[in-house]
Amino acid sequence: MLTPKNNAFYMRTEMLVKVAQSYLKDRLATANEIPNEVYPDESTPMRGSLEKDREITKFRAMAAMGIDVTDENNWSKSLNECGQEALARTQAPKNKIMVIKSACNACKKSQHIVSNQCQGCFARPCMVNCPKKAISFVDGKAFIDTNLCINCGICKEACPYHAIIKVALPCEDACPVGAISKDEQGIEHIDTSKCISCGQCLASCPFGAIVEESHIIDVLKAMKEGDKKVIAMVAPAIIGQFPGTVGNLVGALKKLGFDEVIEVAVGADITTLKESNEFIERMHEGAAFMTTSCCPAYYRAVEKHLQELTPYVSSTRSPMYYTAELVKQENPDCIAVFVGPCLAKREERQRDENPFTDYVLTFEEIGAMFTAAEINVTACEEASFSKISYAQGRIFPISGGVASAVSDLVGTDAEIRLEKINGLTKDSVKILKRYGTKGGENNLIEIMCCEGGCIGGPGCVNSPKKTVRSVENYVKEAQQLKRDSKIGG
Repeated sequence: MLTPKNNAFYMRTEMLVKVAQSYLKDRLATANEIPNEVYPDESTPMRGSLEKDREITKFRAMAAMGIDVTDENNWSKSLNECGQEALARTQAPKNKIMVIKSACNACKKSQHIVSNQCQGCFARPCMVNCPKKAISFVDGKAFIDTNLCINCGICKEACPYHAIIKVALPCEDACPVGAISKDEQGIEHIDTSKCISCGQCLASCPFGAIVEESHIIDVLKAMKEGDKKVIAMVAPAIIGQFPGTVGNLVGALKKLGFDEVIEVAVGADITTLKESNEFIERMHEGAAFMTTSCCPAYYRAVEKHLQELTPYVSSTRSPMYYTAELVKQENPDCIAVFVGPCLAKREERQRDENPFTDYVLTFEEIGAMFTAAEINVTACEEASFSKISYAQGRIFPISGGVASAVSDLVGTDAEIRLEKINGLTKDSVKILKRYGTKGGENNLIEIMCCEGGCIGGPGCVNSPKKTVRSVENYVKEAQQLKRDSKIGG
């Protein structure tokens, strides 16, 4: 995936800020002005003309309002009309990751090419090792026959001069399950029957052509116009995403309009207790292994692409589920908003028959809301989470964290052999398929869809390398979870 520091990310964030500002200013009554504000008349066109830039900006703003940009019925609507439609809805927009057709660059398919660094060497390891005999030498230089090439990359690895390079197709290469592909015009389309809502295509597209339907307007409306208590449920991956202390962040969320802030690490503690008991029970019953994951994208991957793993998937629910359940038990009529790094949480919320979670926001969206409301996190008065979590729940967002938390609680009650899948990729999907059909040496397999864990999610605003230490330090501040610990004290 691209790092958060890139123009496509900045533009996506700017759209969220502009839409939030428009709501706060006049309830989206002047939303039509957004494209011209982003690309004023004196701007240098990015896509050939200002008209094209503004058209794409309009679609990005529509997505930020939670409007489906793939529905042709919406194309002729003005942003003012889209804004009023967003304000009128009473249900969260459907979870959907979408391609803006006019923004897609119709990139060429991934392929390996020979650069001018080829020396035409005598050893010719590229040709000798090619399994499809796709490489020959023409005028003393290597030549790859694209009709025979299967893009395995063996030639690239074999070349001593690094003369063979891979020209990537970022969105398709990033998708672990082959859910995105080209139409006859070369424009990318997402196959919803295959998509697992991981968001890796969105985070990888350097043209910002892939967007999702946001819940920003719904949450702002609930906070500013509703009469119900609005509670933020904040995933532990948020530590290190914003400047200032944890207390500053909680204070900023309350200043934004949330009545209460609870950390989802409390729900992760519940998940840890339940899943450790489940693992012990399964091992005593003779199960070969169990997979553990809080990632709804993984569960969708099993349902759509890895059915052979179904008997081995933990039945324990996610930290979001247990946190929201706890919130609704104490405040039945409240609006519960999950704040996290994950796009697939919207899928999880949507698939629950009676979801406890009402809306889902990403860290990027919360950051945009802070900017729109002119809230400086570091300047906010410190406040506290309404419930305190343990170390095991706080370690969940780091790759290996879920498995280690479960292992801590299992103790000596069952033999445990850990393995972690650090990111769902085409290769790791193959590994999981083998586990489902043939088993393996280990009996507790943790699957994180995003490399690095939840701190590497597509909704993050900071890189995993910068945030992992902050999360680890936050873990050290907490007490250890025990089987008889009181959750949410």
